[in-house]
Amino acid sequence: QVQLVESGGGLVQPGGSLRLSCAASGMLFSIYAMGWYRQAPGKQRELVAAITSGESTTYVDSVKGRFTISKDNAKNTMYLQMDSLRPEDTAVYYCNARTPNWYPRQFEYWGQGTQVTVSS
Repeated sequence: QVQLVESGGGLVQPGGSLRLSCAASGMLFSIYAMGWYRQAPGKQRELVAAITSGESTTYVDSVKGRFTISKDNAKNTMYLQMDSLRPEDTAVYYCNARTPNWYPRQFEYWGQGTQVTVSS
């Protein structure tokens, strides 16, 4: 019953901005560790940014200072604000949710992905 739905992707010029959203349903959103992954053609999927239930955040080095991850528990939604976009940011971006370690059952969920293309 858990669903993650990404939105906000699109085509943007280098230096531009996008904000991705991940709307979650069917789960107790506030207790999950959440993250954004991306996968470019011919590349492995990589973790871009993550946020814990306590709102501690981490970022891959290549996006530090440019991307900001956040969440709104009241709206069951996670965001990725992407500024100063570069062509190498082009990828399909995926929303991920993972149950905390203390939870009786361990699950990981994925959204369907949203395409981000940075090109002039």
